[in-house]
Amino acid sequence: MSQDTPFGYTMSVIGGKWKMVIIYLSAENQPVRFNDLKRQIGAITFKIWSSQLKELEADGLVKRKEYPQVPPKVEYSLTDKAETLLPVLEALCEWGIKNQNN
Repeated sequence: MSQDTPFGYTMSVIGGKWKMVIIYLSAENQPVRFNDLKRQIGAITFKIWSSQLKELEADGLVKRKEYPQVPPKVEYSLTDKAETLLPVLEALCEWGIKNQNN
């Protein structure tokens, strides 16, 4: 799918198994620490988890804030750009509610 189209770009940003889950859970618990969010998601490997967060950060959807302390503390929150996706995710949830048992 070409990223040259609006649909292609959108899918490149939110596509995959975990990105929408990360955005959805982050919206409920901002800011959230790395391990707390991973714990909420459950069955995801560290490699995939870290990769998905880095991609979301690179795409401007997640902000990473690192605190200079020992032990290290890192928090993640959604950017304004990501906040504009929340109505889309809510619409997908509504679709699921209406069609899950049909």
